[in-house]
Amino acid sequence: MGQQTHRKDDLMVSSNFIRAIRESGYVSLATALAELIDNSLQACATEVKVTITRPKAGALPEIRVEDNGEGMSRSQLEACLRFGGSSRFDERLSFGRFGMGLPAASLSQARRVEVTSWQTGQVSYEVALDVDEIATGTPVDLRARRRSTSTTGSGCLVLWRNCDRIEYRRLAWLDRALHRDLGRMYRRFLSNGDLALTINGRKVDPVDPLLLTAKVEGQSARLAFEPLRYELAASSGETAFVTVRFAILPVHHWHHLDNMTKRRIGIVGGAGVSILRAGREIASGWHLMGAKRKENYDDWWRCEIEFDPILDEHFGITINKQGIRPSQVLQEALGPELESIARLLNSRVRQAFEEVKFQAATEMSCRIAEAADVDLPVIRMAGKGSGALSYRIGSEQLPIETMFIAALKRRTLDVTFNVDHPAFAALYRPLQTLGDEAAGELRIALELFLLSFARTITLLERNGHNCDALLQLWSRTYGRMLQKS
Repeated sequence: MGQQTHRKDDLMVSSNFIRAIRESGYVSLATALAELIDNSLQACATEVKVTITRPKAGALPEIRVEDNGEGMSRSQLEACLRFGGSSRFDERLSFGRFGMGLPAASLSQARRVEVTSWQTGQVSYEVALDVDEIATGTPVDLRARRRSTSTTGSGCLVLWRNCDRIEYRRLAWLDRALHRDLGRMYRRFLSNGDLALTINGRKVDPVDPLLLTAKVEGQSARLAFEPLRYELAASSGETAFVTVRFAILPVHHWHHLDNMTKRRIGIVGGAGVSILRAGREIASGWHLMGAKRKENYDDWWRCEIEFDPILDEHFGITINKQGIRPSQVLQEALGPELESIARLLNSRVRQAFEEVKFQAATEMSCRIAEAADVDLPVIRMAGKGSGALSYRIGSEQLPIETMFIAALKRRTLDVTFNVDHPAFAALYRPLQTLGDEAAGELRIALELFLLSFARTITLLERNGHNCDALLQLWSRTYGRMLQKS
């Protein structure tokens, strides 16, 4: 390797600088490619095509990223591989900011990068940067070279040659990982139709970590609350909003899924906070949750925080846009409320799993009630037939003086016990001190007593009697007696 010389007043030693840039902290190929896709979107591209190939068997992969954006002029092209050479340096209007993304991301993955750009009716030009040439002392030449005499349309092509940092042994595995990661990062643009992204010709679909659009057994996650908005001021004097959304997953419908399915759809391992800057995910993890530590129950709710680039200083955006360092102001503005909500949702998930466990233990009582129902007075429903009833027992928080509620839907009598009523603890807690057999027999007897009462009330109401006052009075009376016991 040749010896590179440099003057004493040089700001940097090129060969050492390039080696350092190659360790610039891109955590994956997807985060490096995201820099190029950001540039495409900022150039008003609507289509981005990523192609990954091996020139020949055993060779290092090559990656092409081509877009249909507005392209670059010759002077812009000659600046695009200069570190900090962006015409949009420190701009807060879109994705780019420091002008480091294209060269830093490219050299973090490849030993050579070539950029070709064209504008309608103009000559296309190319520039290149080669790690090995710089290391041997070859002077850096970023003058644009002509590629063609005229072009139709406009766009840009970035070619990474000799990609020596790709860890995947099989390109098919890499393809799947990129579909997942880029689908998540650019989910807003893909969902809105603002971007058509393909990898090796196959469309990238949006991946929503909140699972609001995921349909599994007919169910999706739902928003836990209306979105929260926090107005913050930037050092420029401008103000902008931080928008926070919380989603909670349907525990009752998804708890029984096997671990492989839970991992595939993103339940297991998908917990935490997704941070979006200008609509693009730049970080995910356990952010702004105060002293709340992450637990297994936290897999079942999600948070998304979105902000405008004007507020970059509050989020402490890193040069490669793949992490945040929240300011004290941001932590004080959001932290206490987000921590409180996180604890509330954790509690809700715990309660949902308790309800699932409770409902599973009631199956025997329900089967016995269903077997007996054929010999009981028929409860008629308009247009719903007159066969035997099915039964379901559940539990949840209800108004304190209500012991249970019963609802008959589609020949199923759904009885919900109030976990906050004194009767719930008084009747069920003693079961925990008994052996399994004795507890099972007592529990069945208890639940059949309550199911029979609920069925009787339902029959009387179907026959024109109003039993609401009776049920409320009985619940209140029983509750008062238990409190005195």
